Amino acid sequence: MTTHLAITDVPALDDHHLRVELETLLEDAVNSGASVGYHAPLEPHWRRAFWDRVAAQLSGGAHRLLIARGTEGELLGSVQLALCTKPNGAHRAEVQKLLVFTRHRRNGVARRLMAAVEDTARSLGRSLLVLDTLKGDRGEPFYEATGWRRAGVIPGYTVEADGAFHDTVLFYKTL
Repeated sequence: MTTHLAITDVPALDDHHLRVELETLLEDAVNSGASVGYHAPLEPHWRRAFWDRVAAQLSGGAHRLLIARGTEGELLGSVQLALCTKPNGAHRAEVQKLLVFTRHRRNGVARRLMAAVEDTARSLGRSLLVLDTLKGDRGEPFYEATGWRRAGVIPGYTVEADGAFHDTVLFYKTL
């Protein structure tokens, strides 16, 4: 288990070195089978476009990006929190794109990132979190084991690299 890691709330993506690290993280996740909206092999323009969108969302103020770094300063993973901005949704947020480098998986990084994103949500007055994951993906049992409750399944939500439609599982957590 990775016990020595630091989690940072990144307010902007204006650091070139961090952008390169994050692009590499996304590529590693996609190429190792993570269902995060892209198919392997991930092309460079998709890596840049993804993080350009995150940068724009961060600048809008309704999005948070948390990163985990190891003892040597290496990027281990990231997670995002999209804050609902509607008047009737000021209590909720969506957890998005939990990514951990393949070589750092099964060491507690994802658990620590999820605990941090939940703490961040609480500090922002959010009491309900939601997320989705590909049905049958390794994320499904992980979220269940970390206290998330299954809300339901949406059939045929994504088209994966195999060309077939796949279901997604919706989860929620009350803080």
